Amino acid sequence: MKILLIEDDPTDRKLFSVLLQSNGHHVLEKNSAEEAVMEAASLQPELILLDLKLPGMDGLKLTRRLKADPDTKHIPITAARESHSRDAALAAGCDAYIIKPVDTRKLNAQIVSAGGKKGGSPGKEP
Repeated sequence: MKILLIEDDPTDRKLFSVLLQSNGHHVLEKNSAEEAVMEAASLQPELILLDLKLPGMDGLKLTRRLKADPDTKHIPITAARESHSRDAALAAGCDAYIIKPVDTRKLNAQIVSAGGKKGGSPGKEP
């Protein structure tokens, strides 16, 4: 699966990237929402995995913007943050939510489940 990873923390970005690549996913990394919004339509990932707390435009604003764009609204978005942010992420349009710190044993199953949603019912944690 081609995954666009948007994470500003270098340690978290590396962890997600290594875990996802070790499970056969192709990971495209961006460290800001501004970079992601400029390239998401041309990259056409099968899933966007983003941190909600980003410098500049946060993950909630980014999600609303991507879901409002006809070229990217079909791409499933999974947010990653502490559990108290889950409701806000789903209300903004995220399709799934992963609680940080991630359970490395469950991450691949959560990603595969979220990527398969494509228009499925938001609000369920994979």
